[in-house]
Amino acid sequence: MTQKIVILNAGGQYSHLIARKIRELGVYAEIDDFETDAAELTHARGIIISGGPDSVYDSNAPKISMGLFKMGIPILGICYGHQLMAHMLGGEVKEGKVKEYGTAEINIMNNDSIFNGLPDKQTVWMSHGDLIEKLPEGFENLSASDNCNVAAMANLEKRLYGLQFHPEVAHSTYGKDILKNFLFNICKIKEEEKNWNPKSRKNTLLCEIKEKSQGRKVVFFVSGGIDSTVAFCLCVEALGKENVKGIYIDTGLMRKNETETIINNFEKIKVDNIEKLDNIEILDKSNEFISSLRNVYDPEEKRQIIGKMFVGVEKNIFDKINSSNNRWILGQGTIYPDTIESGCSKKSKKIKTHHNRVDEILKLIKENKVIEPISEFYKDEVRKLAKEELNLPENIVKKEPFPGPGLAVRCICNPEEKIVEHDEELTSILSKHGLKGFIAPVKTVGVQGDFRSYKEIAIIYGNISMSGLGRLSSEIVNTINRINRVAYIVNTTKEDIGKIRIHKAYIDRTRLSILKEADYIVRKFVENNRERLPDIWQFPVVLFPLGYDRDETIVLRPILSTDGMTAEFAKIDKNLIERVSQEILKINGISTVLYDVTNKPPATIEWE
Repeated sequence: MTQKIVILNAGGQYSHLIARKIRELGVYAEIDDFETDAAELTHARGIIISGGPDSVYDSNAPKISMGLFKMGIPILGICYGHQLMAHMLGGEVKEGKVKEYGTAEINIMNNDSIFNGLPDKQTVWMSHGDLIEKLPEGFENLSASDNCNVAAMANLEKRLYGLQFHPEVAHSTYGKDILKNFLFNICKIKEEEKNWNPKSRKNTLLCEIKEKSQGRKVVFFVSGGIDSTVAFCLCVEALGKENVKGIYIDTGLMRKNETETIINNFEKIKVDNIEKLDNIEILDKSNEFISSLRNVYDPEEKRQIIGKMFVGVEKNIFDKINSSNNRWILGQGTIYPDTIESGCSKKSKKIKTHHNRVDEILKLIKENKVIEPISEFYKDEVRKLAKEELNLPENIVKKEPFPGPGLAVRCICNPEEKIVEHDEELTSILSKHGLKGFIAPVKTVGVQGDFRSYKEIAIIYGNISMSGLGRLSSEIVNTINRINRVAYIVNTTKEDIGKIRIHKAYIDRTRLSILKEADYIVRKFVENNRERLPDIWQFPVVLFPLGYDRDETIVLRPILSTDGMTAEFAKIDKNLIERVSQEILKINGISTVLYDVTNKPPATIEWE
């Protein structure tokens, strides 16, 4: 492609999202290494410098060639790219007093160029700790937020632009229009020069599968989720049912009635005129998986153990089917967010380890023994492929995402008894809203400024609206550095909340049974109230060892998203939340129901 936009990847979580948004606007975009020499980019119509996890002052922070700024090619810096441009051209960057994660309101001071035709006030998505203190010479300030004086800047003459926020993220209300202005108003790409209009992704993927498999057969460990199902069906269509074997492993960590549901779903799938996918075997390995997690509390260790357990089962199967002919390879339904959050992209940091990216799997990938047909896709693209080109049943297309390690990462463990902490800074913030709260000294995973954060939870209670909860959650996380997640007490069975504490707890069948029942209640609640609920993308239910005696807490985590890279907590009517919480409190062993009111960032969708 001679007409293209080049994205220089600084290791940001959203780099591929930028490329996809550009392609959606009809222009070819590709991602290049951050240190690409300026001489290799003379053909680009525009260059975008992505966000990243580093500070521009870090000794090993990624740098670009100064020659890029002298080429006359329009450049757009996003987040880290925005700060790096200012730093390299003589401006000043410093650590912000308030770090911004999530939505923010910006005021536009000049809408003649990249903000052309857009409102003077708009909502954008922020994820940063540093900010620009002083503009480089020749630049002007285009917009600001309450906590960021330079939310956008430009040297109009040289066509150099910087945005502190992420226009590629769906939660930036006019993000697509901003990118459109960069392409067509600043890079001067004409309508007739548009060169990207993919007609059929399926045919390309089928060809890639045939090439990658090299005549070998593929064994898939299917979960019943949209990702592994789509990848499995693609391989069946490309290679034939006789060359693809599906195995469903019952780990004991799946939802209530999940095995029966999955088998029924596969019986309804028709692939390339194949009436029935009967090439699927069920293996009950629940005792082995649950036993392997005994006395384990660390989330990363859980994921590593489960990943290795899968590999162990897979190896035994491989040894059997390859005993006479070593022609089998492993198929996986890995999608792009799994790889980027596992730190598998150059310069990106690990947010969490996906079970498809443990060491044993990475070794197989290096040995060319793994095939992952949809590893460059986002969740919404997988759904589109499933519906429009594979014609999969609606209940599979719309099936809620579910983590590969199953309920193991929704069953929070803790090695010791802990009392909750009444933090002065949190108390000060809450008192302004007539609320109370405390810090639960158990850490959950988050993503802040493209880094993994592993911080504690603020738990709050009192009378407040849903919109108020959203604003308060952002205020708490952006102000108190030790917090990356906020949860609201919907219901509790005791009046004296001060006696609540963290218990010692590990994974066992009893706790899993409690979690399965709560999850089942929530799924039925969503099914029966779809017309009264927002368009929930995923609704994790978490078991948390917080209670009064030996009882525990159920956490509700409904979120809105399109691709899983960013998310907003779903604001459900309080009466509905109250109703479902009352049902959950009927479960023996549950005394409290929490509502996670944190966006991503700063919190990941899952707690672990």
